[in-house]
Amino acid sequence: MFKILNKKWLTPIICYMEIEAKELAYSAKPGQFLIVKADKKGERIPLTICDYDKEKGSVVIVFQVVGKGTKKIAKYEEGEHLQDLVGPLGQPSEFLSKDIETLKKEKYLFVAGGVGTAPIYPQVKWFKEKGIDVDVIIGFRSKDTIILKDEMSKVAKNLYICTDDGTFGKMGRVTDVIDDLIKNRGKIYDHAVLIGPIMMMKFASMKCREYKIANTVSLNPLMIDGTGMCGACRVTIDGKVKFACVDGPEFDGDKVNYDEAQRRQDMYKTDIGRNILKMEDGDTHHNDSCPIHSDIIDDSGRIPVREQNPQVRNRNFSEVSFGYNFEEAQKEAERCLNCKNPMCVQGCPVNIDIPGFIQEIKKGNLEEAGKVISKYSSLPAICGRVCPQETQCEGKCVLGIKGQAVAIGKLERFIGDWVIENEVPLVATDKREEKIAVIGSGPAGLTVAGELAKLGYKVTVFEALHKLGGVLSYGIPEFRLPKDDVVDREIQKLYELGVEIKTDTIVGKTIKVDSLIDKKGYSAVFIGTGAGLPKFMNIPGENYNGVFSANEFLTRVNLMKANRPDYDTPIKLGKRVFVVGGGNVAMDAARTAKRLGADTTVIYRRGESELPARKEEIIHAKEEGVKFEFLVNPVEIIGDDNGWVKEIKCVKMALGEPDKSGRASVRKIEGSEFILEGETVIMALGTAPNPLIGETTEGLAMNRWNGIEADGSGKTTRKEIFAGGDAVTGAATVILAMEAGKKAALEIDKYLKEKEKFDL
Repeated sequence: MFKILNKKWLTPIICYMEIEAKELAYSAKPGQFLIVKADKKGERIPLTICDYDKEKGSVVIVFQVVGKGTKKIAKYEEGEHLQDLVGPLGQPSEFLSKDIETLKKEKYLFVAGGVGTAPIYPQVKWFKEKGIDVDVIIGFRSKDTIILKDEMSKVAKNLYICTDDGTFGKMGRVTDVIDDLIKNRGKIYDHAVLIGPIMMMKFASMKCREYKIANTVSLNPLMIDGTGMCGACRVTIDGKVKFACVDGPEFDGDKVNYDEAQRRQDMYKTDIGRNILKMEDGDTHHNDSCPIHSDIIDDSGRIPVREQNPQVRNRNFSEVSFGYNFEEAQKEAERCLNCKNPMCVQGCPVNIDIPGFIQEIKKGNLEEAGKVISKYSSLPAICGRVCPQETQCEGKCVLGIKGQAVAIGKLERFIGDWVIENEVPLVATDKREEKIAVIGSGPAGLTVAGELAKLGYKVTVFEALHKLGGVLSYGIPEFRLPKDDVVDREIQKLYELGVEIKTDTIVGKTIKVDSLIDKKGYSAVFIGTGAGLPKFMNIPGENYNGVFSANEFLTRVNLMKANRPDYDTPIKLGKRVFVVGGGNVAMDAARTAKRLGADTTVIYRRGESELPARKEEIIHAKEEGVKFEFLVNPVEIIGDDNGWVKEIKCVKMALGEPDKSGRASVRKIEGSEFILEGETVIMALGTAPNPLIGETTEGLAMNRWNGIEADGSGKTTRKEIFAGGDAVTGAATVILAMEAGKKAALEIDKYLKEKEKFDL
C-alpha cells in the first residue's frame, strides 16, 4: 500500500499527488514512468514520474481526470493509500547517458503541451541541478489551464508561455513560439525535447526539422499496461515496430509514425468504462449444467471426467472440467498396474513417484498421496490441470499402447485439490540464515521459492505485477485454471512457509540484481521472469486498432477481469475475431473470445494434424463453437478510414517435407489470395524473454533469443545468480518451468552449503 502524502488540484481536472514509495523514488530517473492502481478492481494506469525525492522517499504524479480509472485515483485523499505503484519503468531520458561537459556545450530547448508540462519538469530540474541552463516553452489552451508555472520558472533559464486564446503569454501554439525564438530573437538550439499531445509533438517535431534541430518525443500517451507484456503501445519507429513501454517512452522525433500513434491512442482515450463490453458472463457462480454422474466406463476402461455442457460453458468462465470425486478417483487408480519399471515417472519432468501416489489413492490414504506428490511438486492442483500429460507421463503409460493410459493428470488434480481443501501444511525441514531472492512468481519462481523455503532458507519473491502467479494468473483462462480456488490457494502455501512477497517491484528498474546481492544481503538470486514479450508477424496493417497480442488480450481478461462489468479495465472486441496461431495460447484466446460473444475463427498455416496445442484443448474449442481455417496464413491486415481492422488478406498454404523441428514445412500457393472480413485479430505467435535483467546486471550473459544463459542446473555466468524456465528457454510449458525451478533450487542449496564450508 502506498500512502498519499500531498494532494492538490492544479486545475479543475488536473490532479497533483505526492506518494510515499521509497524504493521507487530511489531508483527513479527523468523520462521514466510508473503504473498506479487504485484498488483491487482498478485499472493499471501508466503515468510519467513528474518529480521524486530520494531522501523523503516520495514520487509525484500529475494526471488529467478523463476516465473511470483516473476518476477513481483522484477520489483518494491525503493519508489514504493506493493499492499498487510499480516502477520506475521505461528508459531514462537519453541525455542522462551523455557526458556533462558535452551537455554544457549544447543548447537544449524543452517544449511541453498541456499536461506534458509535468514530465518535462523533472528533466529541466535535472539540468538545473547539473548547472546547465535550458529554455522552456509550455503551451496551454487558456490561462485557466496553466500548470506548474512557478515550479518551472525556478528551474528554467528562460520560460516562455503561450495560450491558444491569448489570455496569458503569447497568443498561439508552441510552434509559433519556436518560430519567434529562432527568427526574431536569434536563438540557436542543438536539441529539443517535446512532450504533449501526439499531434502537438508531430508538428513541433516538423518545426524542429525545419530548423535542423534534433528532437526527442515521449510516447507515454500510448502506454496501456507498461510492462512490455501486452503489445498495446507498439508503434512504428523508422519503419520498425517498437514498444513505448520497453523501448521508450522517448524516441527520435524525426522517426515516429505520428498518424499511426494517434490511431492507437484513439482506441483508449475516451472514457475508460465505455469500452467495457455490455454482456452477461453466464452462470459463473454454480454449475447447474453439471450432468448427472454415470458409472459408465468407456471401451478402454478409463473413468470419464464430467464436464460442463459445451453450449453452456461457452458463455461463462467457470471451469470446464468438474474433475473426479473420491469414488471416481479410486476407480481410476485401480487401473494402474504399479509397474516395477514405471515409464510414467521417466516421462514426468519433475519425476513424481506416480505409482506411489496412485497406490495411496487406491488405498484411500489421500493425505499420504499428497505427501508423496509434495516431495516432487509444489503445485499439483495446477499441474494436474494444465500440464500436457498426454505427451509426458500418460504418453509413457503401458496401458496406452492398446487402450487409454491411466488419467494421471486428473488424479494429480484430485489430490492437489484435496490437499488445498483439507489445508494440509507444508513444513520446513531445517532453518537457515541465508537470504535468497526469487525474481518472478511464475511456475519456475514459485517452485524455487517453495523448495528452498522447505529447506529452511529465508526466501523473498519479487513480482513485477500486483498479483502473484505469472502466466498462471495472467495467461491461462479461468475456465482452465481457476485463480481464487486453485492458483491463489496453492500460492498461500508459500506464505505458510514464511516466504516474503514483494509485488509491484520491477527488478532491473525498481531495484537491480547487483543491489540485492551487494546491498540487501541476499546470498543467491534466482531469475524466473518468464517470456512476456509478444511476437508479431510484421505484416502490413498489423498496427491497426483491433489487432491484439494474445498476451495483451488474455492479460486484460484473466488478470484485470475485463470480462466483468464491475472491473475498470476495458477490452473492445469486434463481432468477428480471428486468432492467428495453433498452440495452447491460441486455443485460450479463441475460447475466451468466444465466451465474450464473438464469432471466433483460428487461422493456422499448417494442417489440423500439425496443431501444437493439446488435443483436449482443440476438442474443447471445437465443442464450444470455435471455427478453424487450416493451411491459411495472413499476409496483410486491412483497415477502414478510421484505422480499425475490417479485413484480413490471406493466402492458402501447402505442406512440404518436414523442417528442422520435425513438422511439415509450408509454402505459399501463388495466386491464392482471399479476404476474410472481421474486426479483431489476435496474434498468438509466441513470446520472448524480456532482456531487462540481463541488460542491467553486470557479467550476466544472454543467449541469442534474449534469454539468460544458464546450464541445465540453472547456473549462470555469475556464481551467485541462477535462472530457469521461460526466462532461459523462451516460451515453454508450466511443468518444464517447474522442472527448471526444482533443479535450480537443488543447485542453490548445494552452492550455499559448499560456500558455508569454504567460509568456515
